[in-house]
Amino acid sequence: MSEEKAEQSNNSTILVPVFIPAVAVILLLVIGTISNPDLAGSVFSATLSWITNTFGWFYMLSVAFFLVFIVGVALSRWGNIKLGPDHADAQYSFPAWFAMLFSAGYGIALLFFGVAEPVLHYAEPPRGAPETVDAAEQAMQIAFFHWGFHIWAIYGLVGLVLAYFAFRHGLPLSIRSALYPLIRDRIYGPIGHAVDVFAILGTMFGIATTLGLSVAQMNAGINYLWPGVPVNITVQICIIAFVTGLAIISVVAGMDKGVKRLSILNMTLAVFLMSFVFIVGPTVHILETFLQNTGSYLNTIIARTFNLQAYSRGDWIGNWTLFIFGWTIAWAPFVGLFIAKISRGRTIREFVLGVMFVPSIFTFLWFSVFGDTALQQIIEQGYTALIAEVQADQAIALFKLYEVLPWTSILSFITVLLIMTFFVTSSDSGSLVIDSLASGGAMHTPAWQRVFWASSEGILAAALLLAGGLSALQTMTIVTALPFSIIMIVAAVGMWRALVVEGHHSESLDTDIQQRFSGTSGPSLWRRRLEGLVNFPDREEVWEFMSTTVSKAMHRVARELVKQDWDAQVHVDEDRDRLYLEVIKEDLVDFVYEIRMIEEDLPDFAYPEMPRDDDDLLHHYRAVVFLRRGGQSYDIYGLDQQDIISDILDQFEKHLRFLHISPGSLPWRMEAHDDMLTTPPEPPEEK
Repeated sequence: MSEEKAEQSNNSTILVPVFIPAVAVILLLVIGTISNPDLAGSVFSATLSWITNTFGWFYMLSVAFFLVFIVGVALSRWGNIKLGPDHADAQYSFPAWFAMLFSAGYGIALLFFGVAEPVLHYAEPPRGAPETVDAAEQAMQIAFFHWGFHIWAIYGLVGLVLAYFAFRHGLPLSIRSALYPLIRDRIYGPIGHAVDVFAILGTMFGIATTLGLSVAQMNAGINYLWPGVPVNITVQICIIAFVTGLAIISVVAGMDKGVKRLSILNMTLAVFLMSFVFIVGPTVHILETFLQNTGSYLNTIIARTFNLQAYSRGDWIGNWTLFIFGWTIAWAPFVGLFIAKISRGRTIREFVLGVMFVPSIFTFLWFSVFGDTALQQIIEQGYTALIAEVQADQAIALFKLYEVLPWTSILSFITVLLIMTFFVTSSDSGSLVIDSLASGGAMHTPAWQRVFWASSEGILAAALLLAGGLSALQTMTIVTALPFSIIMIVAAVGMWRALVVEGHHSESLDTDIQQRFSGTSGPSLWRRRLEGLVNFPDREEVWEFMSTTVSKAMHRVARELVKQDWDAQVHVDEDRDRLYLEVIKEDLVDFVYEIRMIEEDLPDFAYPEMPRDDDDLLHHYRAVVFLRRGGQSYDIYGLDQQDIISDILDQFEKHLRFLHISPGSLPWRMEAHDDMLTTPPEPPEEK
């Protein structure tokens, strides 16, 4: 096993048609920016203005579509579909899952905008008089709108599509897989390569934007703690180099050792800061504004979604709403793919609830704690100097708020540490995702490739800072978001088509076990079923049953199918305690009927007189049916050959019915008898 890992750590998994174009574009941009930063800055500014004025309506309409689609899917009957086989369990606990998606999603954004955005909107609202109670209410509603359901609907849609096709249908964990229902095997050709290139570019520029924001805030915090350290580009590039080095260490450690542990640390520090400010700040006022602003947000969400300031055209919509949504779309390949990686085994409804609603509620509470505390200090305590300080430098906003709270220096130090850990988490998880995209969806890649991408992110962020700071970062995120928003719409349509077929598949297979076996073998069946309910066989008994009765039943069915010119084979896998019948028909979805031996703890009501030792739990075994969609949760131990043949034919009949109503529409490539996909299926050979 160690030799295999060593070989894996050295062998490249790069997909050349994706890697080369992505690296070429990034390299040309970096060289051009460094060679003439002033010209690059002016080009970025003009491009941002043109895209905002020309395609602003498209961004807003796309985001509205994403939100409606993902909520609609979760509320539909498709919400119970698992992101993986039916028997799959969630890979991570809910706290660890939420911590990772929160850290990768936008933890840095909350630290940067939590105080700055409400204060800036209060001082310069898009409509109405500034520095009034109405402006304060409007500022909080805008902040809720910018960082609420829409943001997580964008992330959630990409993550849902990728997790569904990768874990449910065995396609590569890559953006191209979302297009399979529409273009089939052409996802492995130029179209698929182009999609992944756009995804890599969007991810790179989205991460560069985040790194640019975080390094500016880190520089401001370090200057606040140690005034001798200046706030300038040179210091910020040094910080990027230092933290990129930490990200490289984390990315080499991998998902569980690096990203997971840092994410839990991030969440712990963030909750501590928020709890402290909540307790020492205007607690009652925070609770009141949280409830009021949440209600106002829900009441005005439709109007704000479609508000483009068409009658009062200005720069506000581009500098704020379109920038934030564009930044999110550009970052969606990264966050979506990362969320997909950690979401195997959850249902679609659980996924949407966890990815969209839980983080949004946390965000509303965060803005209420920090934003409303800042506004309360300005309006009621006369801390108006905060407005000018934030307008001069948004990165210093959070540290200036700490000046009116106890433990100012301690809070500032913890915040700088938190920004750094968020920085590292974003960079290393982003590197894992980009490396996977550049490798055609490979789940395991060599360490040197991840190091390459982590280094590239730092270099790109430094180059864009040289070209004009936040303005250049804004421009590149919005530019790369334009093509990817189109890809997201196409992916949503593809998933809808796949879910329609999935519904047909579910209807063709879902039957009650009593209906399945009733009357198949005469009145004695109920006695055998009762015996199976109250007896708890050991491993040897179940395997003996499988290797004789079940095997003979499968071979009898296979022989008859072969006589009818169907390719049918029986496979025995003693290492995994399973055997299965496979029926193959060219260009159609294969039929697999598997019996797997499952170990379970002996229930308390079984032989209660027997002594029990917690360190030596007793077990019993079941012969459980598995199909391509996963475990079917019923045990056939004790049935005779005729009963088993009847069940095989029942399932085969339903499979044929599924093929009839949905011919060739779904990429059911997953080996359902495997618990975990370790590698994606091989693409078809080029002709």
